[in-house]
Amino acid sequence: MGSKSETLTFEDVAKHNHKNDCWIIVNKKVYDVTPFLDDHPGGDEALLSATGKDATTDFEDVGHSDSATEMMEKYYVGEFDANTLPVEARNNPTAPIQASTINSNQSSGVLLKFLQYLVPLLILGVAFALQYYGKRSKSNESQ
Repeated sequence: MGSKSETLTFEDVAKHNHKNDCWIIVNKKVYDVTPFLDDHPGGDEALLSATGKDATTDFEDVGHSDSATEMMEKYYVGEFDANTLPVEARNNPTAPIQASTINSNQSSGVLLKFLQYLVPLLILGVAFALQYYGKRSKSNESQ
């Protein structure tokens, strides 16, 4: 790890929450990931959304490789004083919210697929109906 062994509070870390200065907390350690934002495989938004809270659960849920964990060492800033973490910044699981979001996304996905199938059929039906009734009315006019 880096040579720094500074212990940082949540207030210290929370100041670094934008694209030009991005620090995250993972496993009670603070990392300055600003230089890595553009190279992160999940995009910079994944890292930026992890600021201002304990991102340990987010980091572990993704299933980072051992090499990714080793790579973090060069971004190490210092230790994190977990006693300074506010309750609202703790990374509590939000599974019920995510589950309802997933279910609504799935139901809207099914609806979208249904409409993608139905709309072209309706357009074809209208086109054939117009063609049929158009020919029929022309043949009635000519008689």
